[in-house]
Amino acid sequence: MTGPVKTPHAQQLADAIQRLVANDWPAAHALVQDLDDPIAWRVHGLVHRVEGDLANAGYWYDKAGVTMDAARSVEDEISELREYLLLTNAKPD
Repeated sequence: MTGPVKTPHAQQLADAIQRLVANDWPAAHALVQDLDDPIAWRVHGLVHRVEGDLANAGYWYDKAGVTMDAARSVEDEISELREYLLLTNAKPD
């Protein structure tokens, strides 16, 4: 990912990612579909990738400024997104 981008939706995005891990992409989609920031758009793209709608996924990845890598595992991308959300949205001590 490029530089850090804070999102006011960090918890909602983390919840959506958890829904993806549980194989519940419809619930994940419900959590991200109305969010409007680059990280949310990337998670939205991942939801459509998991769904199997690669054309729609590509739209959201493009909107987020990220190239969709269909050869990359979903698990790897989920791990990256989780770490990114933790690092860029952590509250200072």
